Amino acid sequence: MSVSYHRGIGMTSQRTRERLISRLRESGISNKKVLEVMLNTPRHIFVDEALGSRAYDDTALPIGFGQTISQPYIVARMTEILLETGPCEKILEIGTGSGYQTAVLAQLVGQVFSVERIAALLTKARKRIRELNFYNVRMKHFDGHMGWKENGPYDVIIITAAPEEIPEELFAQLNETGRMIVPVGPNGKQQLNLISRTDIGYECSVIEDVSFVPLLPGNR
Repeated sequence: MSVSYHRGIGMTSQRTRERLISRLRESGISNKKVLEVMLNTPRHIFVDEALGSRAYDDTALPIGFGQTISQPYIVARMTEILLETGPCEKILEIGTGSGYQTAVLAQLVGQVFSVERIAALLTKARKRIRELNFYNVRMKHFDGHMGWKENGPYDVIIITAAPEEIPEELFAQLNETGRMIVPVGPNGKQQLNLISRTDIGYECSVIEDVSFVPLLPGNR
């Protein structure tokens, strides 16, 4: 894939990306590493060509199969929380989707293990990650409720779809000081939570109200 394709032209140009970063700053994103990675990650390759002109709008976009590529603000916010709350050597992502959040994480953490239940989405995401030469990412077609036990425990589990209740199996895959960043709740009543493992159990902090697609069981 050509360098110009990654850099973009017109509505996917550097100037357009810089406008997005300005909006992220105005929305409260302050981590310099996160902002730099968001600036340099070509979001337009993670959406269908027909939506390319909207790739750097601060909004979620459809990617097929009833799924979306998350709003850039949400990607930046979840990544910022992850980086600022502890070690980030081994990350489990539940819900690969387009692979955009995966690509952002790959530039900031040690290893990313990503699980996606929809095979067609995973195939596209895997291709994009390879084209960007991220060699610290492993992906699996699997039910996200089950995590990826073989590679645990993890410093962080980041969930990019909303369960109404967090699957118990995922708690068991956190290490002794692990965190989980997860939107929880039914459609229209979701909140982003930071869950931290402690010596006596788990602490939960509510970050803000959010809107995600539901975390569904099984795979296809």
